[in-house]
Amino acid sequence: MEWTESGEDLFVRIDPGEEIHSSIKKLVEELGFNAGAITSGIGRTRENIYGYMDDEGKYQRRKLTDASELVSLSGNIARTENGEVFTHIHCCWSDDNNKVHAGHMFESTVHVVAEIHIRILNKARMTRCPLEGLELLGLHFS
Repeated sequence: MEWTESGEDLFVRIDPGEEIHSSIKKLVEELGFNAGAITSGIGRTRENIYGYMDDEGKYQRRKLTDASELVSLSGNIARTENGEVFTHIHCCWSDDNNKVHAGHMFESTVHVVAEIHIRILNKARMTRCPLEGLELLGLHFS
């Protein structure tokens, strides 16, 4: 992974074999910020686990193991109540037949490259906290 910054903006290149969530978390820890907006991402990934939250508040997961085009990626970065970095990312992939797969991204390994824009929110105070009856950690502001 390599990155560059301009003011509050980071542009990140994640390399083959690196997992997107863990790479972003590592960068956030290295730079020491607490909140951010992931505004865009493109590339080619594999071993994608994605899904959606059902009506009972449980995540349903799907696998897309073959290499696929990462068409769009967005989300946010916050800290949990105990200070751990938390990335919440949604993605859209296109497989080699141009079939679209989209949803909450649980895991995604870079196959060729991922190029991601992050805006650091230095003045924002966002914390991820448990929500009763849901797997999702809710976003709280202070």
